[in-house]
Amino acid sequence: MQEDVGPLGDEIVSMCRGMGFALAGVCPAEPSSRARELVAWLEAGRHGTMGWMEQRLEERLDPAAMLPGARSMILVADLYETRREAPAQKPRTPRLGRIARYARGDDYHTVIKKRLHTLCDALRERHPDEQFRAFTDTAPVLEREHASRAGLGWIGKHTLLIHPRLGSYMLLGGALTTLDIDPPAEQQPVQDHCGACTRCIDACPTDAITPYSVDASRCISYLTIEHRERIDPEFHEPIGDWLFGCDICQEVCPHNSPRHAPGPWDAVGANPAYTPRREGFDVLEVLGWSEDDRRAAFTKSSMKRAKLEMMKRNALIVAGNILRERADPDLLAAIQRIANDELEPDQVRAAAIDVLDSRRGLNAEEHGGTRRKRESEEESERG
Repeated sequence: MQEDVGPLGDEIVSMCRGMGFALAGVCPAEPSSRARELVAWLEAGRHGTMGWMEQRLEERLDPAAMLPGARSMILVADLYETRREAPAQKPRTPRLGRIARYARGDDYHTVIKKRLHTLCDALRERHPDEQFRAFTDTAPVLEREHASRAGLGWIGKHTLLIHPRLGSYMLLGGALTTLDIDPPAEQQPVQDHCGACTRCIDACPTDAITPYSVDASRCISYLTIEHRERIDPEFHEPIGDWLFGCDICQEVCPHNSPRHAPGPWDAVGANPAYTPRREGFDVLEVLGWSEDDRRAAFTKSSMKRAKLEMMKRNALIVAGNILRERADPDLLAAIQRIANDELEPDQVRAAAIDVLDSRRGLNAEEHGGTRRKRESEEESERG
């Protein structure tokens, strides 16, 4: 017979906050209410080449399939960025390929999971007959749905979790347990505050977002992080200067620059572990990286999962976009060298060739436009 653990929910939330988590909550380990939507999304191929999302679907949709007898879930969130004030504008570094904010500091998998293991160990010591399993991003768990059930926020139109005062710059994790835990007394569901706003939808350069759904196969974050093949030239220009990931849908979200009266949430800041070490990398340097260079650059970073050929592919696309704006002989020479080097990996060389082909197309279009304008002027003069 299980002991009464009614007050434990409040205590667990307090423990999580004491560990530095910005948010924490508890919810029942119930099946997803979005099974139909997820299956339809997968069948439509909107997961791109992420075949692993089709695997372990039963576990993804029902936590009890991952941990038999599971009754409760503990959900936590770390902030990696706050935007309560507009960031100071600073000049852009030439040749900079930007990386998404979440990847500018330490690897969140390690930062979050270490504390979750500490939490699980403490609870296991008090409840030795119960099971606990920590997770953060790597297990087949619909973290955002369960986090919304646990009162951490609502799922926005860009499909990210949003807290009404802290915004969406957060990283999620949690623990699954056979322990029956009542939610804290103060925990309440957070209502959807997206309303009629469509800023994230309108701002997405690749039209990847529709209300409450993202076509991953068009998403810049997917293309630059998860997609391990050639990137269709259709997406080259929209990728802009994003070398790894993308923050556009969050940058435009009004909940990431809220204008509220001062309150207790103002004291909640980003976890220092995510303090940015850099905003991005010089793409010319990336094009010259060796595998040792990549490993050194990604020490303690969640970027380390990106292979060298992927980073060079991305750097070539960013380099091509830089050349759309201004001349850079060294950058152009690097692209040409890679395009002509048969020893380069296929997708790297293909990206270089695509960039050069695009430049030829632009130049032909510009020359054609100039020629047509000149012919038109000559006709006017003759007329």
